[in-house]
Amino acid sequence: MWGRHREAFSMYKRMPSRDHSTLVDDVEENSALLQNSMDVETTNPSWLLSFPHVVVATISSLLFGYHLGVVNEPLESISMDLGFRGNTLAEGLVVSTCLGGAFIGSLFSGWIADSAGRRRAFQLCALPMIIGAATSATTRTLAGLLIGRFLVGTGMGIGPPVASLYLAEVSPASLRGTYGSFIQIATCLGLMGALFIGIPFREIAGWWRICFWVSTVPAGILAFAMIFCAESPHWLYKKGRSAEAEAEFERLLGGSHVKYAMLELSKLDRGDEADTVKLSELLRGRHFRVVYIGSTLFALQQLSGINAVFYFSSSVFESARVPSDVANALIGVANLTGSIVAMLLMDKLGRKLLLLWSFFGMTMSMVLQVAAANSYVSGSGSLYLSVGGMLMFVLTFALGAGPVPGLLLPEIFPNRIRAKAMAFCMSVHWVINFFVGLLFLRLLEQLGPQLLYSIFASVCMMAVIFVKKNVMETKGKSLQEIEIALLPPE
Repeated sequence: MWGRHREAFSMYKRMPSRDHSTLVDDVEENSALLQNSMDVETTNPSWLLSFPHVVVATISSLLFGYHLGVVNEPLESISMDLGFRGNTLAEGLVVSTCLGGAFIGSLFSGWIADSAGRRRAFQLCALPMIIGAATSATTRTLAGLLIGRFLVGTGMGIGPPVASLYLAEVSPASLRGTYGSFIQIATCLGLMGALFIGIPFREIAGWWRICFWVSTVPAGILAFAMIFCAESPHWLYKKGRSAEAEAEFERLLGGSHVKYAMLELSKLDRGDEADTVKLSELLRGRHFRVVYIGSTLFALQQLSGINAVFYFSSSVFESARVPSDVANALIGVANLTGSIVAMLLMDKLGRKLLLLWSFFGMTMSMVLQVAAANSYVSGSGSLYLSVGGMLMFVLTFALGAGPVPGLLLPEIFPNRIRAKAMAFCMSVHWVINFFVGLLFLRLLEQLGPQLLYSIFASVCMMAVIFVKKNVMETKGKSLQEIEIALLPPE
């Protein structure tokens, strides 16, 4: 460090005297610019500028939720029409093929987002969803349906990591938590929309085909509307397109905030930086810690039992003599309510506190499920504990463990590895999601509900400890400030 100062000083001494005044003027001008930028930054950018871009991006999450729920209700009607009724393997494949496609899509999402840009990645996410939905809606065979579901799954795999990336990179720091919660809310609305649109399937023959056709409308809107949305300034700057990055910052934040945003960006990123990120960089070295935090958060999210609860909820409600459509509505309302509360609190209480209380609430909910499975609890008492514990679990999940990881990860990943690291962590998410869905009912038979729910409760408590020790608060910080705090110097 001293060597650099000495070299600069000697260069200054060697300069002709007429250049001294020019140097001083430049320093004063840069200092004044920095001061003015800092003064401007004390006022937050208007939410009206970035809001339309965020809303368009969250259509991908709406589609994600819709396709997760679109086959749940009409599956019996689909199996009758396509000739595989009673074939549980075929019914399982209709669901799992979509998950397999999502895994493949998530593997390539980072490469697509870095190569083509965030906007094009959204359009490439919408394309297989449109083709896959159309294939599913028109098919006369099980094979055609599986091909359509796989194509839809690839779009589902690309969408969530790109949406998280885009929202983190285009949102003002003061609103990043609120906007990040839109992803979870849109997913909930998509799930509820699928259930609502699927209601007439019992009365109208072939209605399930309409359910698939409906999804092509928002997918088409996403692909078209992205033409008019801002590209991520972070991606543009990384590609060396600084002038375009400034123009996009002006669209997203307003002209008075551009200089400060570019100044923050220039602290760490270089436009001519190499774009190739190897897997070995993510798994060891200076980036290992943030990738470890991200992948572990997603792993704990899935191992908490949330998808198992979703899969098993219908049978729990059936035992309580609650109709399946009412049960699905109750789960959906609990999920949506928690997501809206999380949106309101994300930029007030912060990510870490919401994660801690969410995982703790999920632990207590699983304790209620364990109590419900206890033979000493009476029949009606067990029923109330089971239903209450399930709704409480979904509600507390939606408060933090659901929305926060998808928001937090693009915040803690450096710009250079952000897309690839998100792709890696989402792949971990899909692999564990697949195995939980595959093994849950078998484990329930082998271990019994009391022991299995005790394991889920233990995982949730481990998550509380992990978050307490490893997760830093990112509320109100710029992405560059977070990167400096988390990443050790080279």
